[in-house]
Amino acid sequence: MKRIPTTRTIRNLLLSGAACLALPFSAAALDFSGYYRDGFGGSAEGGTQACFKLPGAQSKFRLGNECEQYIELALRQDVLEFDDGSTLGVFGMAQLYNEYGHSLKFSDEHGYSRLSQWYAEWKDMPVLNGGNFWLGRRWYNRNDIHISDFWYWNQSATGFGFDEVPIGDLEYSYVFSRKDGQDQDPYVNRHDITVGGFEPNPGGELKVGVSYIQKPDSRDARSGWSTTVQHKQKGFLGEGNSNTLALQFGRGSGTGLSYTGDTTLNSTDKSWRLIEIFDWETGPRFSGEFSVLYQKDVRSDGGSQRWLSVGMRPVFGINDQFKVSVELGRDQVKAPGGTRKLTKFTVAPTWSPSGPGFWKRPELRVFYTYAAWNEAAQRAADPGSTLSETGTFGSDRNGATFGVQVEHWWK
Repeated sequence: MKRIPTTRTIRNLLLSGAACLALPFSAAALDFSGYYRDGFGGSAEGGTQACFKLPGAQSKFRLGNECEQYIELALRQDVLEFDDGSTLGVFGMAQLYNEYGHSLKFSDEHGYSRLSQWYAEWKDMPVLNGGNFWLGRRWYNRNDIHISDFWYWNQSATGFGFDEVPIGDLEYSYVFSRKDGQDQDPYVNRHDITVGGFEPNPGGELKVGVSYIQKPDSRDARSGWSTTVQHKQKGFLGEGNSNTLALQFGRGSGTGLSYTGDTTLNSTDKSWRLIEIFDWETGPRFSGEFSVLYQKDVRSDGGSQRWLSVGMRPVFGINDQFKVSVELGRDQVKAPGGTRKLTKFTVAPTWSPSGPGFWKRPELRVFYTYAAWNEAAQRAADPGSTLSETGTFGSDRNGATFGVQVEHWWK
């Protein structure tokens, strides 16, 4: 059983996050937010919990399939309030990660601790028609499939941005960044422009984004670009439901779509992606999320592939504090060497003191997960990984895990 971070660890983390907030101004109340998950588990073949992810897929369905301790602790402070109604604030967030089965160090190849966000923001600026300006490293314009923890449109980066500047009926955002990955090398100039506020139908909102990635100075590097069109619909098939449909396309280094891709790729290398997410809440006792993802990558070097991911997590409320979550996910990657397949199923009885809804936290879950995969997936798996012949389940192409997990977020 893994121990949770000690009081001393948390205190030191908070002090690290607060260091960037220590400015010499009188200020309003400090806002504290965060996210936390931890647990322990095992595998049917013995040993610690293993997690199932298909080689070539960029995500995995997460319920009963997370093998790490993970913490985010964030602090925000407004430090100046101006007569024109605008405010200047600072934000910092510390992040801790550690894999199951390894010492709780939050460091080395099995974990990390870092200050992942640190920026200043000037909000509600009259000169920007009430828009905002920020500078630093920020998680920005993040759009995800929650059940697979896949951030398909994400402009997080180190740089600066003009945020949601109203012009007419629309809102315009621009981000200049040099580094959108924690370990990105070489640094690349990237420009992201987003236009939102389109209302094509009642309850619907359309956003359009374009990203241009400049050619870096390194040899054999090239520029690239990508675009995203996203429609969100409130009240889809009933009040309390919502639907998201997104289309993405990129060329060259823009084939990372939401991120800076391989800068050695050229204009004949391209990627398409389709995202469909349906979140429902049919009364207080039945809610959930359904998602479909299809991505096609065309590569001139012969590394083309197609990825299809379909999953659903319905949540059944038993009473005001107890629910049962069930998740079924299927990933398939058609690539050189054969079509890889992975199916994963989880059932998780859950204590949820804030209510039985899909988004209610905290949660304390007991889970059982079963997965099956084919021979092509086993061949493509890295040696020692879960799906490989040298992994937890050996030459078998199926396996089961079980455990307990707590998850909480707060603002």
